[in-house]
Formats: sequence, structure tokens, C-alpha cells
Amino acid sequence: MNFNRIVTGHNSEGKSVFRDDLRQPRIIAFEHVRGMVVSPVWSTQAVPNAEVSADPIPSMTSFVPRPGETRLIVAQFPPDAVLMTIVDPVAAGAEYAQRMPGLAETFEPDNPGMHRTLSVDYGIVIDGELWLELDEGVERHVRAGDIVIQNATRHAWRNKGSASATIAFVLIGAREF
Repeated sequence: MNFNRIVTGHNSEGKSVFRDDLRQPRIIAFEHVRGMVVSPVWSTQAVPNAEVSADPIPSMTSFVPRPGETRLIVAQFPPDAVLMTIVDPVAAGAEYAQRMPGLAETFEPDNPGMHRTLSVDYGIVIDGELWLELDEGVERHVRAGDIVIQNATRHAWRNKGSASATIAFVLIGAREF
């Protein structure tokens, strides 16, 4: 996964400027799930501050936003065949919990990959192809360029292909329905 995060802001005179000092995104490559990579790119509070002077990612405590907060996360999913080669599932689960706090706790132990976050998610497939699974095994095949609007639904992302797939997510924290 290779991209630059470009952040704009204002100088002391109120002119638009690029904040080059915030350019490098945080990339998290998983050790126990080969090919799984996530990048928390940006986050906002419930009422965003239009002038951000510091990278908000180091202070982000949960991948799942509270009501009104947002998260921008890019994820690369390896083919499902890779998941079958996990040697130590306990270590993989601990790695998810440590590297994706808030999100990892939503995963269902008896239904691998299935989870629900209390958020409205905009998912934009950047490359590759994925299968979005909902309740009762209902699936939709999505490809590069497809956009998924997910309204706090129980789901799992599956990669039945032979190559990795990358998707960008904007999560907007929602209230319980």
C-alpha cells in the first residue's frame, strides 16, 4: 500500500498552505496475517477543528468513532487463502486487538470476520475485488471503483480472489438505532 497523505491548512496570514510536516501516513503491516495492512489516515472530533496543527492519529484511541467523530482508514485485504495459513490464531487475534483498538473488539469469535460498528461507513474500493457479506450469508461482489454505503450493518469483508484488494473507509460515528 503506497500513498501520500497531503494535509492543507493556513499560514499566519490566513492563506492556504500545504502542511508537509504531516505528510507521511502510519502504515500497520500485520505480522500474523500476511498481507493485511491498515493505515489510519485521519480522524476528527464530533465538531472538527478547521485548523489542525498536529497529526490527530497518534492520539486516536479507537478505530471506531464516537457519534459525530470520523475516521479515514485505508485497508489492504489479502486473499482469504492467506487466512487459512495463519499458524497462531490467538496471536493473530491479539495483534488485531493491539493494532486496531475499538474495531477488533467488534469481531465475532464464532463467525470469523463478521462484525458491526456503530457507524455509517463509506467504503471506496481502490483496487482489486472483495465480497461484502451481510446477515444470512448474503453477499455482493465489489470491484475497483465501487462505493459501499454501510449503515451500521453486521458484515464481513471477504477476498475470494488471488490478489490483495485495497479499500478506503470513511467511518462516521452514529447513535444507536
